[in-house]
Amino acid sequence: MSVPPKMELGVDTAYRPIEDYGLIGDMHTVALVSKDGSIDWCCLPRFDAPSVFASLLDAEQGGYFQISLQSEAMTTKQFYWPETNVLVTRFLSEAGVGEVRDFMPVAGRAYDRRQRQIIRTVRAVRGTVSFEIECYPAFDYARADHGTEIIREGACFRTQDRALNLAAAVNLQRAEGGVSSTVTLDEGETTTLILRDINPGDRCVRTLSPTEATQAFRDTVQYWRDWLSQSTYTGRWREMVHRSALTLKMLTYEPTGAIVAAPTCSLPEDVGGERNWDYRYTWIRDAAFTLYAFLRIGFTKEAQDFIDFLSRLYSEDAAGEGPLQVMYGIDGRTNLEENTLDHMEGYRGSEPVRIGNGAYDQLQLDIYGELIDAIYLHDKYGVPVSYETWQSVRTFVNWVCENWKLTDEGVWEVRGGRQHFVYSKLMCWVAVDRGVRLARKRSLPADESYWRKCRNDIYEAIMSEGWSEDRQAFTQKLNGYVLDASNLMMPLVRFISPGDERTLKTLDATLQSPEEGGLVSNGLVYRYNADETHDGLEGEEGTFNICTFWLVEALTRASDAEPSRLEDARLIFEQMLGYANHLGLYAEETGTHGEALGNFPQAFTHLALISAAYNLDRTLDNQ
Repeated sequence: MSVPPKMELGVDTAYRPIEDYGLIGDMHTVALVSKDGSIDWCCLPRFDAPSVFASLLDAEQGGYFQISLQSEAMTTKQFYWPETNVLVTRFLSEAGVGEVRDFMPVAGRAYDRRQRQIIRTVRAVRGTVSFEIECYPAFDYARADHGTEIIREGACFRTQDRALNLAAAVNLQRAEGGVSSTVTLDEGETTTLILRDINPGDRCVRTLSPTEATQAFRDTVQYWRDWLSQSTYTGRWREMVHRSALTLKMLTYEPTGAIVAAPTCSLPEDVGGERNWDYRYTWIRDAAFTLYAFLRIGFTKEAQDFIDFLSRLYSEDAAGEGPLQVMYGIDGRTNLEENTLDHMEGYRGSEPVRIGNGAYDQLQLDIYGELIDAIYLHDKYGVPVSYETWQSVRTFVNWVCENWKLTDEGVWEVRGGRQHFVYSKLMCWVAVDRGVRLARKRSLPADESYWRKCRNDIYEAIMSEGWSEDRQAFTQKLNGYVLDASNLMMPLVRFISPGDERTLKTLDATLQSPEEGGLVSNGLVYRYNADETHDGLEGEEGTFNICTFWLVEALTRASDAEPSRLEDARLIFEQMLGYANHLGLYAEETGTHGEALGNFPQAFTHLALISAAYNLDRTLDNQ
């Protein structure tokens, strides 16, 4: 199995750029498909399971499933079938045009709740074209050996405890660790390949007939279009907002309602460096952002499913005995022990390759604000808070009142030691404030005088110690000097007026270049200055996409006081849309050359895009 080198930013590499991928999924797991038709990442049977294709993390031994045109000179294009998550990869060559339609069934006869399937329909659009097919699985992050069996209509790959069935009406040839084939199609002809996740003892089955394949395609298209039709967003950026919504739906784990932060692990924030994390889990921090984004554009069921998932966590957690966890498994499990895969070289040599996430047992005080804000939003726009939920909220607010003065690892999960982060204090204020608001709105029992005093104490601490007269801005830490993009959230969570002088001065300081002590480079926002923050890690990182969308929202809201800010917000938003990949997808960060960095696609980024678009639209309409 040998992967030909690619050119990325002038560098010979066997790895494709992170932004060269599209995503297909079935709300249990996903597959990343490159612009040249290769599935280079897929975990089966669910998001956090071991990989079966992982050449994204090790080009030589990670495994892949590629279907591409046999041609020395060709152009490739990739797009989603309109208003769906069905991905089309098109190849244009002198001999003709061919395409591969990739999707995972989510409805209809081809859909089986017990089984994960990837359907790849190969078609000659014009002329007579030949496709090369290569399928080389590598089970358990390329740690498990497997056997390969050629059968009448396809092949089976089996380990002791996992198996894959590749059903195909083509002549497959056994190769070391996998199979390959060449198929020639005349104009209008198609053939379909189906990769099924099966139990080791299951028999392999045939592929779909052309009629069955067409029906599976139509059923899947109809499902996504029916789902998207619930959207109430009709604003200026409808296509990008809808693509973000469709992506978030794919990142939802249907059995529980959990949403993964990203479906990949260990894609680097700094190529060649150590900032490589596993994001295939659910962060409590995402709670309020998820609820807000879904509710704002009409997806109430997804909001309800996610709040139900959170409800199970905080009702089962011993909240009175200690803090909530930062993140949980998509099934609610609590142990996310971090390990390294030392046999894998990592994306373009970015070591170590990590699975699990050691930050799960960090102390991050901000999560209480985000969780209780989510409960508050759900009460306001969804279903009134239940007695059981209120009991949990009371416990959480009391815990925050007793512990908000602690140091913690903060929103960015630093590994350089606990500090008094301003954002952590801010979200403690949100936790108590939303508790007070809920108690008053619903006439619920609470120690309101104690809570109000705590809320006031946190407010005074932020205003006196979180503000720097020298810097003329809110800072990253109490009595600090360095800026942090998370403070852009202050007006968004209604801690301070968007037009307050301190808000406007913090915006001005943030908008300065990093060389001047600010955080903005050509309209893109760094989360902090890594050299001055001492986050316990080597290397640098790109700009944080979510922070750029936070800046857009902060500028939008500040435009009531200073109207010129609105044009700045719109320009930065439009520029940021230009950094999406060819399909409208974002990773966690954007590098200095405009390349995607970090895990991909990133749910947090798409949530922030929806929120920024909604509020920018509303403000522009009210001009």
